[in-house]
Order: sequence, then structure tokens, then C-alpha cells
Amino acid sequence: MSKVLVFKAHPLSTEQSRTLTILAQFMQVYQKQNPADEISWLDLYQSDLPEIDQELMTAWAALKEGQAMATLSASQQEKVARFNRYTDQFLATDKFVIANPLWNLNVPTKLKAWIDTVMVAGKTFRHTETAPQPLVTGKKAVHIQSAGNVYAGQDFATQYVKTILGFAGVDEVIKISIEGIDHSPEKANVIMQEAIETAKQTAQVF
Repeated sequence: MSKVLVFKAHPLSTEQSRTLTILAQFMQVYQKQNPADEISWLDLYQSDLPEIDQELMTAWAALKEGQAMATLSASQQEKVARFNRYTDQFLATDKFVIANPLWNLNVPTKLKAWIDTVMVAGKTFRHTETAPQPLVTGKKAVHIQSAGNVYAGQDFATQYVKTILGFAGVDEVIKISIEGIDHSPEKANVIMQEAIETAKQTAQVF
């Protein structure tokens, strides 16, 4: 049995989003194939993700200097605890399914905020004399992303997600793309059907 964390990194509904349509198709097959898995859903647009700001950074600095958590303000304590919950959730998860649109050649800010909770020195990676090294291994992910044009995996967001997850110990990142509908709207049905088939096939072996 695996622990699976599914990300909805899109503010629209499944009916409105190509990305989430493919996610739904993927999860339908995946759950049928893996009925014993523990699946959790995280809607990043309805979550309480803490962004790294002055309050959080000053709290970390105080803790690093040896101050007790209880000496921080109530707001700082709450924010640090909330940040740590997301880090711990990552560490306890075996598989990740991330669904996001490509916006301005990048991932949505909400997904970036979650990634910041994962990249924690001493927990998910460590600094060495030669290069940073992951502290966890054996995790894997599926990355579902829609884009209006065709990038064939060379867009910054695809490369970023794969690289940053690998940095944190996710050994395998499988990409499912929905690309080109804005550029070639007459091919929308074909593009979506191809993405659905890819999603179903991937779900059977993930």
C-alpha cells in the first residue's frame, strides 16, 4: 500500500479545466488499480499554505539561535507549525500526482509555495562540500500540465518541477502533457483524447 498525495494546482473546476479533466481520468483508473492505497487530496487554492515572508524568516532565525518555540509570537508559532506540517506530509508520502496549468512559462504561485515547504535543508536535503544531496529516496510523481502551445517538455515549468522534486528525493517524475489547443483549436478533441489515453495508460503502471 502506498500513500498518495494529489495536488489540484488550478483555481478552476474540473468542468472548466483541461488539466483537471485529465487529472480526473488519471485518478479514476489509478484508484481502480490500487484500491488499498491511501489517497489524500490537496487543493492548493483552498489550502492554508504559508508563504515565506518576514515573519516566518525571523521566526526561523530565532529558533536557529536557540530560542524556544514558546518565545515566538502566537502568529509565528502558528505559521512555523503550519509550514512544518506540509514538510512532514511530504516525507510521509510515497507518490505525488501534480496537476497544474502552464502560466507565463511557469508554475502557478500556489504550487511554488508548496514546493518551498518541501525544500528544507536538514529534512529533505543536505548541503555537502560538492553539491546538495537529497535525504529521501524512492518517491515518485506524475506531473500533469496543460499549455496553450507545444513545448515538448522543454518549457521551464516542466524542467523546474522535475529538477526540484529530484532535488528533494523524488526519483521518478512522469509527465503527462495537454499541449497546443490554444494554438490549434481545431485539434482540441484529438489533443484531449490523446492526453486521456496517456493518462489512463500511465495510471495503470504508476
